[in-house]
Amino acid sequence: MALSYKELLNDVKAFIFDVDGVLTNGMVTIFPNGELVRNMNIKDGYALKTAVDAGFPVCIISGGSNEGVRTRLQGLGLTEIHLGVHDKINKYQEILEKHNLTPSEIVYMGDDIPDYPVMELVGMPCAPQDAVPEIKAISKYVSPIKGGEGCVRDIIEQVLRVQGKWNGKFYAKFD
Repeated sequence: MALSYKELLNDVKAFIFDVDGVLTNGMVTIFPNGELVRNMNIKDGYALKTAVDAGFPVCIISGGSNEGVRTRLQGLGLTEIHLGVHDKINKYQEILEKHNLTPSEIVYMGDDIPDYPVMELVGMPCAPQDAVPEIKAISKYVSPIKGGEGCVRDIIEQVLRVQGKWNGKFYAKFD
């Protein structure tokens, strides 16, 4: 019998996220000077910082290369921020080796076709509610929340709660 996705959360030791369509809603504002601006959800930011503070490697693999994204994520304590990556498989393999992880210990949340090859390999592939159908089809968990609206918070909070690492003193109040 297959394990439920909640049971798989016990094995998670690291998170990998795409940016556009996951940490953002996939929209960019283009200014006359060519600058591209993205919006990120504060609740996702809180969860990312909480995961880092709890000792989880939290990694970003994105084809986009906006330095504003890097600045925001570094401010949350992330150190594994890989932007402008077009071969996500190689970067994923590097992350596994660097952190001595196995595929079953990884949550990867992606929303579109470039995420597919890595998502096929990880133990816990996840998607935002508005991911493309191919990504939803291979996901073990599809958040009810859209990209850029808190889907990252959703999966991080679930993992940390299952593992008893979600802000312990408040834990009992909100369950």
